Amino acid sequence: MFGIGTAHAQSFNVPPGRLGDVVAALGEQSGTTIAVTDPDLAARRSPGVRGSFPLRTALEHALRGTGTEALFYDRNTVRIVWKRPSKPKPVKRAPPAAPVIQPDWSPEIVVTASKQDIPIDSYPGSVKLVEFDPGWVARNAAGGTAAITKLLPSVGSTNLGSARNKLFIRGIADSSFNGQTQATVGQYLGDVRLNYNAPDPNLNLYDMKRIEVLAGPQGTLYGASSLGGIIRLVPNEPDTHTLSTTISMGISGTQSGGVGGDGAAMLNLPIADGRVAVRFVGFGTREAGYIDAPARKRRNINNTTSYGQRMAWRVEDLWGLTVDFGTATHNTSTQDGQYTVRGDPPLTRDNAIAQPFKNTYYLAYLTARRPIGRAEFVSTTSIVRHDLKTVFDATGHDGSASPARYEENNNIALISHETRLSGGSRNYPWVLGVSAIYNISALSRSLGAPDAPTRIAGVVNRQAEAAVFGQLSRPLLHRLTGTIGGRLTFARSVGNLLDSPVEKSKEPFSNELRFSPTLAFDWHPSAKFSTFFHYQQGYRAGGLAVAPAGSALESRKFATDDLIMGEFGIRLGRKEHGRLSIRAAIFYADWNNIQADLIDRSGLPYTANIGSGRIYGLDGDIVWRPSQTLAITASAFLNNSDLYAPEAEFVAAGERTLPNVARTGAHVVAAWRREIASGVTLSSEASLRHVGSSRLGVGSLLDIPQGDYVVGDIGGQLSFGRFVVSLDLTNLGDVRGNSFAFGNPFGLTERNQITPLRPRAIRLGLSARF
Repeated sequence: MFGIGTAHAQSFNVPPGRLGDVVAALGEQSGTTIAVTDPDLAARRSPGVRGSFPLRTALEHALRGTGTEALFYDRNTVRIVWKRPSKPKPVKRAPPAAPVIQPDWSPEIVVTASKQDIPIDSYPGSVKLVEFDPGWVARNAAGGTAAITKLLPSVGSTNLGSARNKLFIRGIADSSFNGQTQATVGQYLGDVRLNYNAPDPNLNLYDMKRIEVLAGPQGTLYGASSLGGIIRLVPNEPDTHTLSTTISMGISGTQSGGVGGDGAAMLNLPIADGRVAVRFVGFGTREAGYIDAPARKRRNINNTTSYGQRMAWRVEDLWGLTVDFGTATHNTSTQDGQYTVRGDPPLTRDNAIAQPFKNTYYLAYLTARRPIGRAEFVSTTSIVRHDLKTVFDATGHDGSASPARYEENNNIALISHETRLSGGSRNYPWVLGVSAIYNISALSRSLGAPDAPTRIAGVVNRQAEAAVFGQLSRPLLHRLTGTIGGRLTFARSVGNLLDSPVEKSKEPFSNELRFSPTLAFDWHPSAKFSTFFHYQQGYRAGGLAVAPAGSALESRKFATDDLIMGEFGIRLGRKEHGRLSIRAAIFYADWNNIQADLIDRSGLPYTANIGSGRIYGLDGDIVWRPSQTLAITASAFLNNSDLYAPEAEFVAAGERTLPNVARTGAHVVAAWRREIASGVTLSSEASLRHVGSSRLGVGSLLDIPQGDYVVGDIGGQLSFGRFVVSLDLTNLGDVRGNSFAFGNPFGLTERNQITPLRPRAIRLGLSARF
């Protein structure tokens, strides 16, 4: 059986000329469909090809020097695209040891999250793209999303614990607590939606290729759960030609804490060369605890264990389609909370009972794609089951000293589908698609004696959405491109209380028809300088939540919120032509009827609209390469927010900033790499991360300060042959900053909860590839 593009040699006689004409002749002579969808690409000069070669080799000759490559969809269908840069050899040009934020101007980097494969220098908006070095991934994959938030100051997070945090981008933060509202950040694994109204599942990053972060709202392209933007994880795809294996393991220790470890492995197995392959990733992590409970005579109570897998099958040339089928599981369990109480000895906390947490995440998906003429067809369907179990010590909630237990179970099912068609060129990209989502979340709660808690009010919310969307770009003037798009969504929300004999909500369901537009301009006055303006809009549908009352059977609706944002950005410099690049953007957002998950004075969660707010700020990145062996990257943001029209219960809100978003943030990293002997490379990096001050929430109860600290890390690795040995030290100064002023809702009125940073820690790692 021959693989794709590996047929017997054929005779070709195609003279030099326009690339479009050359590949058309190649297609005619070989009986193959070869598509060139970009007019700029088709106009490039090709050296032609003469001689007897297999088709794949003939195309390599024809594309030589054009900056393009051939993508084989099946034996008879090929697409010519801009070539992505290969990783340079360390001898010629030392790449950074740590991932470097790619500025928005590199002409050969493609923003796949745009759904149109727009080159990053032509994308009219703010995007952060981080290419992962395999060595960095092996050392940091176990950290999941926390490793990403350390790299990108504009991506924020709560710190309740692994797999139970909320993410924010550029200050679009509704609250610090988990509840029934949709997430403000959409998370994706390739084209697959990971979440809707759940906390970050904190997927392991092992075998990931890169991430893309698009600032929001992304209502036109992504719809629900994208007010703040989207985070797209891009995994390495199954390779249908090459058998390969990688493995990574590490042991870690935390000062004043315990010993932890992590391990991961990847196997890429071609089953039918050029046709079928499977790629399997397995991982497990034990994060050492560092909080003690003296009264219960327990040490390191906040140990966290996680394990899971990702498996992806690829089938080429299945009735002309490239088909990917995959599954992922991620299980996380924490023995107890990671917060302490101000006034107690450092890194200690006593509670009457333990407060464990468990997260179980399952994903299955199917994606099919193929070229259709000058366009590409992509269809993705996925199913998610996400179960979260949380326990809090509720002792004292009833005014007594008797131990009490609060338990919350949130069971979520998500089905999503999208089919789209995209095409065009660099200057004329377009996309048109349809999507559908069905999400159901059942929240059940109990409160009372640890051995016999009483079931209290719970709620079930069902959301269904169907949408059609489109976006296109066209040159308006010389070097000026305009983009326009929109998404028309029909959304239906239905909610009801669990175990309620009488539904007190007057509107148990709601139907909405919404249009989310986008408008953008991209101007390139010179080869090294460009600017853009982007206007976007998004919204979140309302729902039903438990009311903030002592009754076990009360509910109330929370209304739809919507957000509009405008931003103006600049890009200066090109990586391949200079040592310095700068990217910056200023933005303004107006957010109406903000939905927020809150805590009432009895310690119970509820959801409400808190009013209208505005956010404005500045974020930017600078990359400087003073030499071929050294790269320095600096990222920072300034943010200001204001709840300018609060609802009545939040009028006396004190400082009305939006919750959990620091006013300032910065990250500076210096990465050095050098080949010290033949086949032996030494690399190191040092970083400083500043997190500014923020508030836990809005309202007098939640107006609690947090943040305002600086953390330093260093690390290095020695690569020799197939092996890499690494050593990392985190929190060098053993800083005890308060990263999150919340750990237990039933003690929140005391305003004394602290989540200390993990103390100074060390990790020794070994990774290999075969």
